[in-house]
Amino acid sequence: MEAPGRESVLFIRPGMTLPAIARELESQGLIRNAQAFVLLAKLHGTTSGAKAGEFLLSSGWTPQEILRVITTTGGIQHRVVVREGLPWWTAAKLFEADGLTDQAGFALAMKNATLLQKYAIPSDSAEGFLFPETYQLPRTPGAGGTAAVEAMLKEFDHQAKKLWPQGPPPARELMRIVILASLVERETGAAFERPRIAGVFLNRLKLGMRLQCDPTTIYGLGPGFEGDLKRVHLEDASNPYNTYARTGLPPGPICSPGLESLKAALNPEPHDFLYFVARGDGTHEFSSTLDEHNRAVNRFQRRRDPEAYTSAPQAAPPAPTPAPAPKAKIQNKTKIQAAKKPHPPRQ
Repeated sequence: MEAPGRESVLFIRPGMTLPAIARELESQGLIRNAQAFVLLAKLHGTTSGAKAGEFLLSSGWTPQEILRVITTTGGIQHRVVVREGLPWWTAAKLFEADGLTDQAGFALAMKNATLLQKYAIPSDSAEGFLFPETYQLPRTPGAGGTAAVEAMLKEFDHQAKKLWPQGPPPARELMRIVILASLVERETGAAFERPRIAGVFLNRLKLGMRLQCDPTTIYGLGPGFEGDLKRVHLEDASNPYNTYARTGLPPGPICSPGLESLKAALNPEPHDFLYFVARGDGTHEFSSTLDEHNRAVNRFQRRRDPEAYTSAPQAAPPAPTPAPAPKAKIQNKTKIQAAKKPHPPRQ
């Protein structure tokens, strides 16, 4: 052991043998003799127990401690916060920022038929089922986006049990609920409005009215959309997600809805509203007739104060920063990436 020790990161690739790991440890100066380390592992019965991942080790540790860490811990855990309402490509960037995958690998994993079948996803894509949550994952070389996507699908499966204790509904109904929930998630940042907005969409669907939902059209424009939604976009019937030009729900979810939006899609508020417009304080004005809606648009949109207008409810003041916790063992370090939920233009 060195005193004081120095930190060094060890990458263990999937399928890497213990002798290869020992040679890497020796080359980094973390142990003195690779063969002796392999013998030590044999004595402890852990020759095949090394985990793939990223491990922060110290030359100040005994070989026994190094062996324990690489065989019994998950290594460095990277903390990624995925908020509600993100399309898959934005979620992918969060994992990519911490070196857990790249967007291409994430996209491939989203369409992995084996993974989708394992979690009974009723679609050829995982969009809408990538549950928004805080994830802690190891960086595993060569794993692509499978680890990230599977963690999110597993979390959706866990949360779905709260909604359907006896098991999820048939595939077609499940897909309808998730699509509707994704629209609700993107249309409001005010939690109490979710069931009401779900009710508006259902009322329009029952009457055969087009949903005229900006976020669906924006989703259909893809990750290259720069934020300027124009009339030509709203008139483009070739966009399958353009609910201004097409009737019914879009062909798939447009983001990852959270649990509350899923609840709203399951239990929409009964009412006769057919329209809503943003008030400018993060909430909406609901109307039953087109005349009422036009008056609301004139009041809240055409005469709005640009400096006071906001599309999301005002957040509560941040809580005081807690005192730093005692320093943890270095193998338990985490990193964090977060993204704010975007709020699209309101009707």
